[in-house]
Amino acid sequence: MSIDMAAAGVPGSLIIALLALAIGGRHGASAIVYGLCAALCGVEAIVALAILLGGAPTAELTLPIGLPWHGAHLRIDALSAFFMAVVNFGGLAASVYAIGYGAHEREPKRVLPFYCAFIAGMNLVVVAHDAFSFLVGWEMMSLASWALVISNHHDAENRRAGFVYLVMASFGALALLIGFALLAGGSGDVTFAGLRQASPTAAIAGVVVVFAFLGAGSKAGLAPLHVWLPLAHPAAPSHVSALMSGVMTKVAVYGFIRIVFDLLPGPAPWWSLAALLLGGLTAVLGILQATQESDLKKLLAYSTIENIGVIFIGLGLSLAFKANGIDWAAALALTAALFHVLNHSLFKSLLFFGAGAVVNATGERNIETLGGLIHRMPKTAIVLLCGCMAASALPPLNGFASEWLMFQSVLVSPVLPQWGLKLAVPAVGAALALSAALCAACFIRLYGIAFLGRARTPAAAECGETDAWSMAAMILLAVLCVALGVLPGLVIDALAPVVTALTGARMPAQSDAWMSVVPIAQARSSYNGLLVFVFVAASTLLVVQIIHRFASKASRRGPAWDCGFPEQPPTTQYTASSFAQPIRRVFGAFALGARDRVDMPAPGERRAAQLLLTLRDFAWEYIYLSIERGVQATADLFNRVHALTIRGYLALVFSGLVLLLFGVAVWA
Repeated sequence: MSIDMAAAGVPGSLIIALLALAIGGRHGASAIVYGLCAALCGVEAIVALAILLGGAPTAELTLPIGLPWHGAHLRIDALSAFFMAVVNFGGLAASVYAIGYGAHEREPKRVLPFYCAFIAGMNLVVVAHDAFSFLVGWEMMSLASWALVISNHHDAENRRAGFVYLVMASFGALALLIGFALLAGGSGDVTFAGLRQASPTAAIAGVVVVFAFLGAGSKAGLAPLHVWLPLAHPAAPSHVSALMSGVMTKVAVYGFIRIVFDLLPGPAPWWSLAALLLGGLTAVLGILQATQESDLKKLLAYSTIENIGVIFIGLGLSLAFKANGIDWAAALALTAALFHVLNHSLFKSLLFFGAGAVVNATGERNIETLGGLIHRMPKTAIVLLCGCMAASALPPLNGFASEWLMFQSVLVSPVLPQWGLKLAVPAVGAALALSAALCAACFIRLYGIAFLGRARTPAAAECGETDAWSMAAMILLAVLCVALGVLPGLVIDALAPVVTALTGARMPAQSDAWMSVVPIAQARSSYNGLLVFVFVAASTLLVVQIIHRFASKASRRGPAWDCGFPEQPPTTQYTASSFAQPIRRVFGAFALGARDRVDMPAPGERRAAQLLLTLRDFAWEYIYLSIERGVQATADLFNRVHALTIRGYLALVFSGLVLLLFGVAVWA
């Protein structure tokens, strides 16, 4: 496959965006635009897979645009091909889903052009082979997704989400710009080939890593840079939320891997320690917030933060092993991280699609107002159950396969020589286990409250199933969640070229292990997803047959015990807040600043009692509000300067001149 075919997705998406501008207001325009996007993304995904499985990088393409005398350099290697496949398969699924979902858009001209530009920007980031083209694609991706976030600009909350997102995106782009500039130094060569040949000092390399954490971490949702994510994802249309959460955050992970694993020289141990600690903190805080959230799309956004933490734990482990020359362990950890990148893009897109189907059918995003949807939306309930199980890392689905590999890399950490890492890795492994357990509780809560029990509102009781296009996209992703969990060895072998290029080693070939995953050696540990799947399926069918054949015929169905009160209303069911209360009591006080108070009416009052719950975001309060206050104080100070007299201005200019001369004298 040539670079021309691989890079065709960028101009192709922009051409479709121009078409969307021309026909966006006409009847059926959404189906045409999304259909063309689906076709283009499908072709680009096939091209990326062919390059990845072929194992050979494409030639470099230089375009006469971009920086003067440098041009724009495009190239696809194994790492680019993998993330290009993730981007375009996510775009394919989202576009197919949107063919049906787009019929509900009130202002399609505010969505269609920017949707196409969003896909173009993500593709440009992964095919760029110089810092300038990379940053152009990064900004195109950011600005297009910002426009999609505020597409429903009539809502004040959406406008606030767009503002916060734009500020964080600008901050991240500036950090990456500074990082690339420091890496290039005085050579002026900003191509990736030139940056690889640069020889930065250890101090400069460390500063570049810090800016990579700030730039890529802010876009990915790494704590404490995650504050924009739970605001922006719910504000966007559901298929855009799926792209932002399942795909765009992975483009940010790509940016981090490209800089830290590829462009910089061999890592220092403290790089891995930073990634491990930030990843563990992000995973636990993200899922704790998700367990307390009742807004369906915000809950999924916080879950994305948790999964980004899991991915960075894997990257941190790989850096730790790579820094100590333990290449086989670095390959294991990096494979786990990249596998989880793919898995999260699948099950999180599925979950956002399901959330969009529920919101369209009921008009409600608060799970407290749902209930009983399994009876009204049975197909959506089944596919969403697959997504919840995959996100909860339950076997035999794909989420379990990648997290199991992650734990295997944690278990080999005693080979690390540094005591700091010897102590940090087990602690991060415990945080990973805690986040996995809390994730299962989170999605049991979501599914149980929203889909089981009885409908709590008329909207939930009267809703219907989603359209055929949306259902087809969800079924496709659900099947892949099962397939990748049952046959993970196929993905691991496909990732071998990427891992080999970045670590110098790879996991053992899984094709020789009869569908088992063998991370190190068969005698040490292995996992066979197919056997687990067969066992689970056979056990379930056996239990069902035993119950139906041998249960007592004297048993009968009857109403649940109602404590002597007939016809209890649906509001007496278990609520999402009560489900989360045990977790809140254990972790909420120090992690979330949780406070709850019962408002009990006085004797004789007929109003209902209320549980008043408040949660705090410490990152927002202590970091971002402090920055806001500092900016406001600085602005107030400069406002006073505007009212100075002429003498005051002359004194200010004279003082500035003296300071500049003093600085020059000291520097000389």
